[in-house]
Amino acid sequence: MTPLDYDYLRRLLKERSGLVLSDDKQYLVESRLAPIARKAGLAGLGELIGKLRRADERMIVDVVEAMATNESFFFRDKIPFDHFRDTIMPALIAARAAQRRIRIWCAAASTGQEPYSLAMALKDMKVKLAGWRVEILGTDLSVEVLEKAKAGIYSQFEVQRGLPIQMLVKYFSQIGDTWQVAPEIRAMVQYRPFNLLGDLGPLGSFDLVFCRNVLIYFDQGRKIDVLNRLARVIEPDGYLVLGAAETVVGLTDAFKLMPDKRGLYAPNAAATRAGGSSFAGARLPRSDLTVAGGR
Repeated sequence: MTPLDYDYLRRLLKERSGLVLSDDKQYLVESRLAPIARKAGLAGLGELIGKLRRADERMIVDVVEAMATNESFFFRDKIPFDHFRDTIMPALIAARAAQRRIRIWCAAASTGQEPYSLAMALKDMKVKLAGWRVEILGTDLSVEVLEKAKAGIYSQFEVQRGLPIQMLVKYFSQIGDTWQVAPEIRAMVQYRPFNLLGDLGPLGSFDLVFCRNVLIYFDQGRKIDVLNRLARVIEPDGYLVLGAAETVVGLTDAFKLMPDKRGLYAPNAAATRAGGSSFAGARLPRSDLTVAGGR
């Protein structure tokens, strides 16, 4: 790949996905795109770049998805899920007692471990949530990883990464050398492809957004833009959860850090939440999406 081709690809990826590649990542690009070139019957990466330059949309989508980082595992980093169980859900249950409805968005769902971790945690709260409707939306840029998420089938290695043995026994069934998430857990999550750089309005409003380990791949301008737009779809008394290496500090005043709760943020009432109420009535189209206490 020539320096000019690499510069073109960096610009394309930043425009389409927000991904920022440094000067020294050409080896990574070549390793991830070589299989795409072979699958398409192309002579090499030069020919692949040529198709991108000619605005081959299918090839552009394949390249963007191939470059997305899809590392995920169950109950990753543990602390956010402790916050979910001990802080977020008790507060939302109290605040939503009249509506008995909660909406959660996993904005980088990858292969599904994060939304399924939340779904399993909710099932363990089924007594408190009896009669409630809790919707979980999982989105990702990559259609391919979402297909795996929908199937809910994981290798022995994947279920051993962070998943307590009690939950494996309770919520999975073994299929040969793999494990599949139980139907009632899979039914609690709806997946759809979505680009965080797009318009968030059609997704509706949310009580909780998990947007973890995404912003680290964006430049500062993109981070600020995404955070400010997230603030407009999170309810005033809702929550935002970021990854361990991410923060809102120095980027926006739309959120404030929850005291002694690493990675947990709340909308800042002092900041303008422009247009937030216009999303309040939007809901996911399926009526059978999630009933956390239904087991």
